[in-house]
Amino acid sequence: MILAITKILYMKDSGSNYSGRHLKQSIDYITVPEKTGGGRFVSAVNCQPGYAYEQMRETKKLFHKTDKRQGYHIIISFEEGEVTAELAFQIVGEFVEEYLGKEYEAVYAIHDNTAHIHGHIIFNSVSFLTGKKYRYEKGDWAKYIQPITNHLCDKYGLSTITIEDDRAVEHDTYTEWRDRKDGKFVWSDMIKRDLDACVLQADDFEEFLKLLTDKGYEVKQNKYLAVKPPGMGRYRRCKYFGTDYTEERLRERILTEDMEYYREHHGGAKIIKVNVPYRIRRAKLTGIQRKYFARLYRIGRLKQRPYSQSWKYRDEIRKMHRLHEQYMFLSDHEIHSLADLERVYGQMSEKKKLLSCEKSRFYKERGRYKPLWDKAERIKLLSHAESAFQNGDGFFADEHEEYEKLKADVSAEGYSLTELEKLREHYREKAVQIKEEYALVSRDYRIVDRIMKEQSENTDAIKQRNNRDREQVKEQSR
Repeated sequence: MILAITKILYMKDSGSNYSGRHLKQSIDYITVPEKTGGGRFVSAVNCQPGYAYEQMRETKKLFHKTDKRQGYHIIISFEEGEVTAELAFQIVGEFVEEYLGKEYEAVYAIHDNTAHIHGHIIFNSVSFLTGKKYRYEKGDWAKYIQPITNHLCDKYGLSTITIEDDRAVEHDTYTEWRDRKDGKFVWSDMIKRDLDACVLQADDFEEFLKLLTDKGYEVKQNKYLAVKPPGMGRYRRCKYFGTDYTEERLRERILTEDMEYYREHHGGAKIIKVNVPYRIRRAKLTGIQRKYFARLYRIGRLKQRPYSQSWKYRDEIRKMHRLHEQYMFLSDHEIHSLADLERVYGQMSEKKKLLSCEKSRFYKERGRYKPLWDKAERIKLLSHAESAFQNGDGFFADEHEEYEKLKADVSAEGYSLTELEKLREHYREKAVQIKEEYALVSRDYRIVDRIMKEQSENTDAIKQRNNRDREQVKEQSR
């Protein structure tokens, strides 16, 4: 489940010939009309949206800081179905004004072309006011960035997340984010798997490097050990995969780890013999189940490929995940024929429609309490001033007057502050429950809808082939 979460990435220098290429590409990407409601959901602060890159570049030239990091990219994602593009645009605009408006040129946009509405913000790495470069410090996400998103979402009655750790990673570049968002294939998983395998096989560090080279990796040993697998455009420093992958730690692991160690520490499989007193009858596959299982089995040949070559099969991997998902759906819902498929499709359509209506009613009902919750929040903020006033500090007379008025307003509605807090918690829990139910139904509906479309395409293809065969028979008979 995706709640309102903020992520920050950076764009690096692309070289002396065109150092701002990544910055320009990023601005072009987030402002494309097809993703932004025809350009309606694009705006900027301290610059003009259509000339944002040019103005950012001039700022860099003015302060002689045209190299190194060119800009930063903030992404704010919202829960599916919880926010409109207009409201998301308002929230992202307020975020930009609060976090960047005083010092940095920024262009922002809302992408409403997917089920999950999300906002993009690109801002200059150099302040137009002071000439200083923006510096992200570890902990800034938890201290400043996500709290602003939480505050704004809370203001408009949207979901927020609990801040537990720093989600922004120093080496998390825009290019890496763009690569990762493309399906389930993750470079880091593959590289770590190969590093682990070579550690287990090597007797010393030199053999470890040779084994990596044999797998097709390019290895670079400067200040940090870095590797580049086949199909990847740049080197990755091994230390970024975790403390177990620094050069020093890898050398230690080569000397201490073997297959026995791996089994003990990573849950290696053990063979257990079981005496079965009777033969278990295998379930029969029929109709559509058999077809999908056969296709899934054929794709299984990927398992025979070397793991290091899996980057070549990203499309096939995604296809395998989709087919597995469809096969399990057919099996779980006991779909054996096209009639069964149509029946389940109708049930899922109706269930999704009813749940969508229930979700809309819930948000409308919850929205009625928002003014009271805002007043309760304001009362909390004024509590320190009220305490000072009660202790004789007349400086807070205005705050005291506002405090008393807000308490009277809440009381007039028949609630206490404690009751409002309990009511708010109730709606938060209910919102989570509804979102989870809706996500599950939406997933099932998406699967069965895709299967229905594939069946329709197959039927059309068969009809076209039969028509061609009849035409050929007619031609031959003439």
